[in-house]
Amino acid sequence: MSWVDSIQKAIDYIEQNLLDTDLSIEHIAKACNSSAFHFQRIFSILTEITVGDYIRRRRLTLAAQDLINTKDKIIDIAYKYGYETPESFSKAFRKQHSLSPKEARKKLGPLQSYNRLVIKIKLEGALPMNYKIVEKKAFQVVGIKRSYSYKNGENLSGIPQFWNDAHADGTNDQLFDLNNGEIQGVLGVCIVEENKKNEGEMEYWIATARNGNVPKGMDSYEIPPSKWVIFEVHGAMPHAMQDTWKKIYSEWFPSNPFKPAGTAELEVYTNGNPSNPNYYSEIWIPIV
Repeated sequence: MSWVDSIQKAIDYIEQNLLDTDLSIEHIAKACNSSAFHFQRIFSILTEITVGDYIRRRRLTLAAQDLINTKDKIIDIAYKYGYETPESFSKAFRKQHSLSPKEARKKLGPLQSYNRLVIKIKLEGALPMNYKIVEKKAFQVVGIKRSYSYKNGENLSGIPQFWNDAHADGTNDQLFDLNNGEIQGVLGVCIVEENKKNEGEMEYWIATARNGNVPKGMDSYEIPPSKWVIFEVHGAMPHAMQDTWKKIYSEWFPSNPFKPAGTAELEVYTNGNPSNPNYYSEIWIPIV
């Protein structure tokens, strides 16, 4: 089964179980033979929303249809779609539709519909992707780390703030000074360890490749030996990096006989102005 088929199978599973209050990322990922983190990551890259957001939007879309097309009590519709109280349902409903459930039932305004997702692969040939495949021995990175939940999308907002903090307190500049390893630059390192998968957590490091001592106030991590695919990223941050991630999963992986190994992935930031339209960076993904 290709990864495209796997993601579509997961979406089909979500749609078949939207009314199941026990629906979880772990259950969804298991249905498509993927790790919870890997599924959530690819889903967010391709759709720019979390799995949780998709489920919530779809449930509230169906709830609006029930309000219009049935005579079911609002409280019963709230329970049907996983809300414990009419108040929590009304708050979520208004956030999505800009109407209260009572106003929707009276057809006092337009509703916002989020349709079922279908994964489609676009054939893109005008803009080539520059990449190379290399094999590297294990190497050490040193830096700072924080843990985030990927179940509720905490990583999507937390990681940018982490970078803001690292720039503000001088850590980013310090890491450039400490860099003496084979990879030149400051790294964003995404790690999901085996013992954390069931907890729905990931570690994110802002680090650099370094041979030698670990500076006070920092930690170290050994990146395992891997075969890497390295993609060039050209353009200002953060859009150039985000766009390249999307192209990797929507274009490159479907066209090549590789899949992510599931170990640490790297974003490599060079010493320059990240707002410059000619800024150069890289994405490193371990593959099998």
